[in-house]
Amino acid sequence: MAHVLGQNQYGKAENRIVRVYRDSTRHEIKDLNVSVALSGEFDDVHLTGSNANCLPTDTTKNTVFAFAKEYGIDSAEAFGILLARHFVDDTERGVVHRARIRIEEYTWDRIRTPDDNARFIGSEEAGHSFGHSFVRNGQEVRTSEIVYDGESVQVISGLKDLVVLNSTNSEFWGYIKDKYTTLQEAYDRILATQVTARWKYGFTGRDDEAQPNWNRCYTHVKRHLLEAFAETYSYSLQQTLHAMGTRVLNNRAEVDEVRLELPNKHHFLVDLEPFGLKNENEVYYAADRMYGLIEGTVHREGVVPVIPVV
Repeated sequence: MAHVLGQNQYGKAENRIVRVYRDSTRHEIKDLNVSVALSGEFDDVHLTGSNANCLPTDTTKNTVFAFAKEYGIDSAEAFGILLARHFVDDTERGVVHRARIRIEEYTWDRIRTPDDNARFIGSEEAGHSFGHSFVRNGQEVRTSEIVYDGESVQVISGLKDLVVLNSTNSEFWGYIKDKYTTLQEAYDRILATQVTARWKYGFTGRDDEAQPNWNRCYTHVKRHLLEAFAETYSYSLQQTLHAMGTRVLNNRAEVDEVRLELPNKHHFLVDLEPFGLKNENEVYYAADRMYGLIEGTVHREGVVPVIPVV
């Protein structure tokens, strides 16, 4: 029976790069984890061992660092587009047909210190920040995936590890019950989740097409996700998911599709009766496993969803 080489790609994964801007005493930093994957005319590399069409993964790594210096990093998306177009359009003999760039961005906040001249209560909060001192932000990781096939660009941005919680305004009842059902109906519960969100832009990279303001859009999409989570009186996490995705599409015209993965971070009331105490929705046990995993895509009518289901 004959064997056929199927889909294949290669590249250098998880290139950790920190770009420091020292143009003034107030420094700026960009902290990225960049993964490159190339597809194209690579059959001989697998079938005969010939490396004539192989761009070394070490070269892709070097390119990431060189581009950070030469072009800077305004946003993860813009940086990824530059890299993807370079690998497809500029590699010798045109052997690379498709480049996929995946980026995680880690944000840093400036460290604030008390103002020595401030002598009022709360001066610690009203202090100043050193231009070169940062603390790693403990919230979400920003993500980007850029794919370029020589004709069009596809940009999927996102975030992960954004933990949110509503202490009320959530219920769960009226569900199917069978002989294996033990869950009690809840009319006032904690709703908590760790948001993974990805959204696809309508941007295709045509020569006459201006790039969105990637950083501003990211900030606004995150804000709309959080506002929808906070403002939705929830009867299920599925309902909340739909409200979050819809809020983004209603407010960000450049976004065509939103996919959300929302693990239900369960909080169970602790039985305090053995201690002679009544638990009136005040004391909970937070369980990290096992958890319900709610996933779904919200997209504009007529748009074919492309964000992968993983």
